[in-house]
Amino acid sequence: MSEIIIEKLLEQRDFYLNTLKQLEFQLAIEPTENELRDIEKLQTTTVEQLKKVEQEIAYLNSKKSS
Repeated sequence: MSEIIIEKLLEQRDFYLNTLKQLEFQLAIEPTENELRDIEKLQTTTVEQLKKVEQEIAYLNSKKSS
C-alpha cells in the first residue's frame, strides 16, 4: 500500500520539477514586470510544495525500511 502512495508522490514530485523547468523557460523569454512577479510567486509556491512531497517520500521510505 505504501508503495502506491510513494509512486503517486514521485509522480507529484516530477510534476513540480517539470513546472519549475517551465517557469525557468518563461523567465528566459523576457516577461513583463507583472509576469515576472507571478512567475516568482509560482516558483516559490512550487518549491515549497516540492519540499513537502520530498519530506513525505523520505518519511515513508524510512518507515518502510524500518
